[in-house]
Amino acid sequence: MLSSKIQDLLNAQLNREYSSSYAYLGMAAYAESVSLVGFAQWLRVQHREELEHALKFYDYINAQNGRVILDAIAKPRSDYGSIVEVFQKVLEHEQAITRSIHELYAVAEADKDYATKTFLAWFVSEQVEEEGAARLMVDKLAMIGDSKGSLLYLDKEAKKRD
Repeated sequence: MLSSKIQDLLNAQLNREYSSSYAYLGMAAYAESVSLVGFAQWLRVQHREELEHALKFYDYINAQNGRVILDAIAKPRSDYGSIVEVFQKVLEHEQAITRSIHELYAVAEADKDYATKTFLAWFVSEQVEEEGAARLMVDKLAMIGDSKGSLLYLDKEAKKRD
């Protein structure tokens, strides 16, 4: 059984995950608009992963006899200065999600909610992977600088993500 405090925090995280999914889809749309279909594919995969994360929270809340409360999702940003800016925002966003997962984990720990801690442990590990993938893309984009040929090569490589 979830405390009302934990339930509220889980619902807030569920809604952050849905919002993340929508944000990544907006980023993918931008990438498509500038003919970087590989980066768009990378971002669409991220979009689907965030949907899966949201559903994990949804299912967990219900499994714990809690109540899922869905909030409105804000319109995602649709315009960026460059694909470099997109991936910088991806990294910043994943770092913010990591902080929110850690805060939720700390509350579950303080409340001795061991089931929720166990559930959240997967997300703690997942965020290491999420930040790593975003940081790697930011680093690679920084390495190639203004080289259009290298950008197109990296775009082709990004398309391989599934």
